[in-house]
Amino acid sequence: MKFAVIGGTGLIGSRVVENLNAAGHQAVPHSLSTGVDVITGQGLEAAVAGADVVVNLTNSPTFGDASPAFFRTSMDNLLAASRKGGVGHVVILSIVGVDKVPGLDYYRAKVLQEEVLKAGPIPYSIVRATQFMEFMDATLSMTADGDTIRLPRTPVQPIAAADVAGVVAEVAAGSPVNGVVNIAGPDVYPLDELGRLTLTAKGDGRRVVTDDTAGLFAAADGDVLTAPADARIAPTHYTDWLS
Repeated sequence: MKFAVIGGTGLIGSRVVENLNAAGHQAVPHSLSTGVDVITGQGLEAAVAGADVVVNLTNSPTFGDASPAFFRTSMDNLLAASRKGGVGHVVILSIVGVDKVPGLDYYRAKVLQEEVLKAGPIPYSIVRATQFMEFMDATLSMTADGDTIRLPRTPVQPIAAADVAGVVAEVAAGSPVNGVVNIAGPDVYPLDELGRLTLTAKGDGRRVVTDDTAGLFAAADGDVLTAPADARIAPTHYTDWLS
């Protein structure tokens, strides 16, 4: 099969391309660096022409109120180009619990992306993943102030990027599910506890203070960011990944 992986040079996309090609498919990465712009549409039709499947792993450059416009425009352009190019399956990567955190602009934007895809003319699959292990450093930096990091007790279930990419590639190579596939890591942690674990493992002397109003994830109530009952559980434990 032939795959066009838009956003195929990033953290997940590069691994998806590698996995698909290793399985004997033809997967081509596309991104701004290869001349494909999902907002202006530059290079997009040529990128998806003749592809059996398009995997869209592009992301908004901001997490604020500009993100909905990014996902609306990029999906409209991608679906139009894919329909013209005869694509039979479009796959996107989203977030577990994304429709349950209306207080975050970025989460509302990702819900919009899902809705545009669902309403489009092409069979689709949505892979929703929990928070990537690789993003923990960025999460810590968001609320860092000197030697103190403030984090809420929000339960999270981190997943390794390699595990995410494996499932995205598997779903992309299968039949469209016209629905959602949820995936999560094997362990649930309160975010403040996960922060302490991370700092200790890295020999970082900063301290985590529990603050249920701090950072992006304070907007998530209860366990909405952890695996739903139907989720596939990935094999990589956070402690193993850290080591």
